[in-house]
Amino acid sequence: MYDCHNRQINYLRVSVTDRCNFRCAYCMPEQGVPMLSHADILTYEELLRVIKVVSCHGVSKIRLTGGEPLVRKGIVNFIQNIAALKTITDISLTTNGSLLAGMAGELKAAGLNRVNISLDTVDPEQFRNITHGGNVFETLKGMETALAVGLVPVKLNVVLTNMITESDVAFFVNLVHREPVAVRFIEYMPIGESRVGPGPSIGEIKTMINSFGRGVLKPALNVQGNGPAKYFSLPQAKGTFGFITPISEHFCGLCNRIRLTADGKFKPCLLANKEVDVKAALRGGASDDDIAELFYQTIAHKPEGHTLTNPGKQTNFYRKMSQIGG
Repeated sequence: MYDCHNRQINYLRVSVTDRCNFRCAYCMPEQGVPMLSHADILTYEELLRVIKVVSCHGVSKIRLTGGEPLVRKGIVNFIQNIAALKTITDISLTTNGSLLAGMAGELKAAGLNRVNISLDTVDPEQFRNITHGGNVFETLKGMETALAVGLVPVKLNVVLTNMITESDVAFFVNLVHREPVAVRFIEYMPIGESRVGPGPSIGEIKTMINSFGRGVLKPALNVQGNGPAKYFSLPQAKGTFGFITPISEHFCGLCNRIRLTADGKFKPCLLANKEVDVKAALRGGASDDDIAELFYQTIAHKPEGHTLTNPGKQTNFYRKMSQIGG
């Protein structure tokens, strides 16, 4: 399936819940956001039906998101049911890692292939501040357990806020030498209100990494994934660094994804308000062909690019990041 800009659409990001046990500073306000009622959230049966339909129309990759997907009961069985479809070749999950240590083995056995873990700083106090009470050691334990059970490659998503320090970067440099992880630095995106601001640029982070005396970053190949990161490695390192640049060097021309929100809306673009209501169709007796038509409509509305760098066309986002699924 190709959109009108000749991009192949083979990837669906599925938000299974709007709930999260963290309140990250760039994701939702400190006081939180109004939660959806259980009746407003798609059931696992409804989510599975959508996945089954779109898998017959080119989608072969699924990423489960939230909120925090591991807070929703039944997530392990849901993954098992996705795997049983035999049409999805890659099932991944994005998590804050706090609950991962106790669930990683079950997730792997159910059919989950790999995880992305949000880890914006390893300083315990700064981590508590940015997550509004999170424990960094729980997230690090989740990472270690994911590696141990084979949820690889484990990718760490590091948003470049003003809370990241040189000590954090030094930790990540040592980590990629010890473990086969991909540490991905992501440019801060100014979406809605936030209790933090932008941090170092990608260029500054690369300079910092090269300054630690462990060699110079070189382009790396064959890092598994569906996203836009450009990967680099250091000599003798087991892992890699990835750099994601939605602002300075946007990658919209390569975007291969559609999103499904927890309340049943297809979104053609993270950074746009356009949505197509699939929940109403699911609960109104729609056929599989009707669901597929809504998916095609969504793809037809996929914009050529976002407007974050165009002051005259910037979008006033009415959803917080936690309500979209990232």
